[in-house]
Amino acid sequence: MKQILCARPSAKPAAAGGPFPEPARHLARQRAASFALRSLARLAALATAGILLFLVGHILVMGVPNLKPSLFAWEYNSENVSLVPAALNTLFTIALTLLICLPLGIGAAIYLVEYTGRGSRLVGLVRITAETLSGIPSIVYGLFGMLCFVTALHWGRSILAGACTLAVMILPVIMRTTEEALRAVPDAYREGSFGLGAGRLRTVFRIVLPPAMPGILAGVILAVGRIVGESAALIYTAGTIPELARTLGDSARTLSVHMYVISNEGLYVKEAYATAVVLLVIVGLVNTLSAALARRIAGGGKEE
Repeated sequence: MKQILCARPSAKPAAAGGPFPEPARHLARQRAASFALRSLARLAALATAGILLFLVGHILVMGVPNLKPSLFAWEYNSENVSLVPAALNTLFTIALTLLICLPLGIGAAIYLVEYTGRGSRLVGLVRITAETLSGIPSIVYGLFGMLCFVTALHWGRSILAGACTLAVMILPVIMRTTEEALRAVPDAYREGSFGLGAGRLRTVFRIVLPPAMPGILAGVILAVGRIVGESAALIYTAGTIPELARTLGDSARTLSVHMYVISNEGLYVKEAYATAVVLLVIVGLVNTLSAALARRIAGGGKEE
């Protein structure tokens, strides 16, 4: 009995190609693939950052030395090529466009997410339509705005026609980003609010929107970037007059159109680079203010 208990089966040596080397080779392949993917991701990030830094640096190097006091005169003429009227028109166009499209885009997203079923055909149809509209070239929107707002509604080339055209252009962006931000809010927030007796409308505005606001403002930043950089659609709808728009029916140019016009003439290329610097500053300020507002809203929602 003692001999039987002490006897142990002899362990067989692992043969080449047995069960142990194969997992080691598989682990080595996984590590090699992971290293290759990390290297590709880092290379892509460095390439993107390098291109961005090159473009911004080129604009700053070519534009900052050409920032002259004459560019900031109140009125535009052929001697000073002032960008002040175009800059003010740009800010006015941004505010008017967002005033038109934000209530429509956010309201549509709230309805699709909060008031319809998750598997609704209406939601799928609207989503496909929004994605299709997002890929349409801006020149097509410009032709649409010219035929609809300028010609059919007899608004002429005006700030109002340009802002309405831009609102139609960025409405899919606002709606899709808002929809994704609302879907990212956990359902437990809604269930807890309903459990405490709050209605759907109060739940949406007091519980769901505050944590979704950073994502919504990210869509607003994208929309502002497209508004600021748009020129093709505004040439057909807002016009190219280098004066400050005092009413919604006035024709005027934005900074992007101003850059296009003066660079196309071939006489004010340096001034066009200086205008690009001012445009970068405006975009940076808008993005910074939007990010600060998003952090403040998100912080206020957490405190509540």
